[in-house]
Amino acid sequence: MKNSNKSNLITPGYVATFVLVTALFFLWSWPNTLNDFLITQFKKSLELTLAQTGFLPFALKTGYFCLAIPAGLYMQRKGYKAGILLGLMLFAAGCLLFYPAASTQRYVLFLGGIFVMAGGCAFLEIGANSFVVSLGDPDTSERRLNLAQSFNPIGSIIASTAGTVFIFSGNEPDAAAIAAMKQAGTYADFLRAENARVFPVYIALAIIVLIIAFLIKRAKFPEVSEEKHSGEKGSFRALLKFPNWWGAIISQFFYLGAQLGTWSYIVLYITQNSSLGEKAAGGFVIANMIIFMAGRFFSTALMKYFRATRLMGIYAIINLCLISMAILGSAWGEARFGLGLNAIMLPVPFSTMTVPVSVYAMILTAFFMSLMYPTNFASGVKGLGVHAKLGASILVMSLIGGAIGSLAIGRLADTKWGMIEGVNDPQIAAGMCVIALSYIVIGWYAFVGSRPPISRTER
Repeated sequence: MKNSNKSNLITPGYVATFVLVTALFFLWSWPNTLNDFLITQFKKSLELTLAQTGFLPFALKTGYFCLAIPAGLYMQRKGYKAGILLGLMLFAAGCLLFYPAASTQRYVLFLGGIFVMAGGCAFLEIGANSFVVSLGDPDTSERRLNLAQSFNPIGSIIASTAGTVFIFSGNEPDAAAIAAMKQAGTYADFLRAENARVFPVYIALAIIVLIIAFLIKRAKFPEVSEEKHSGEKGSFRALLKFPNWWGAIISQFFYLGAQLGTWSYIVLYITQNSSLGEKAAGGFVIANMIIFMAGRFFSTALMKYFRATRLMGIYAIINLCLISMAILGSAWGEARFGLGLNAIMLPVPFSTMTVPVSVYAMILTAFFMSLMYPTNFASGVKGLGVHAKLGASILVMSLIGGAIGSLAIGRLADTKWGMIEGVNDPQIAAGMCVIALSYIVIGWYAFVGSRPPISRTER
């Protein structure tokens, strides 16, 4: 059985195609990661309010949401290769829009570029995820997709480095310095220079995307099983007969809420619950991505011996325990429940400072959440046949759970529930009960809801 799994991990003769499609997982991490840098940069260079910067993640998620179903319908008619190529063209077009946006300093053009890029990424995620699932033995689909998805956090780490080096100038004038520049008539030049730092990164990214598109255009793609049925089309109505599919949508929705909700508030959580400042807390963000990447590779190896959904269920239980520790070990948790967990301190690497064990508990959740997106996806589309592309498009739309989950966490923390005596700021730990609920839902899907309607051979 072990030798069979190895030989059938990837369809023979298509390893090079698998490598090229895996490069797409690396690529689409860039717009998502760089968006966090644009929020800070545009607040300065375009003089945006915090409310106005919120349109950046909104444009990104709306692009995915609006083009997911059209992407699925297009690939149902034209196939995976055509869909991936169209996605790459949209991706490159969105990147190229950053040049006229920077030249005119028009925020709406930047938002348009992000929307178009995100639409392209919707095509790529649906096409690449579904194609990788189909490119080999169905029993190894989760393992194969986790392997491909392992390159996504590598892209995030490199994109974070590029954003730090090339987008951020380090020039952060205070109100007095800005007033002096305005008086000297140099402030407009400063804003233009800061805006000009953004587009070269996106132009370089567009060139890389076009090179990948050229290579994929020439690559050999197999005819997967669901494309062999002439005249047979996928149906949204028929998809409802697959409980593993609609269960995956629910699980993926909550997973994305847990992931984005955790990552969006890491810095705030650390600064509220330790003596570290924002810059030092940023080091934990990089560590978080490295741990996430390690979790992907480690979990892919474990899938030789454990069923992917069962492993996801175990990971969901572990993360439920870790996020509970992060909640109860916070300043808010101590004020509410008085368990004394926040008194357990651990050293910060390469520093003389210490942080509560709850900080490490929160960061460690990245390791165990690493397999959840690809496992949800692969389990959800398994057995869908001609309905796979449409099913995948709805699964990609479930990323809206990230926006809703983050909003729910912030709103809950912003109520009286999130306040503690003697502290004016609402405590983000109070809102993380939403994340705990998310892992309960993921565990349900892993152990109960992920079984396809047609029985399959157990490994």
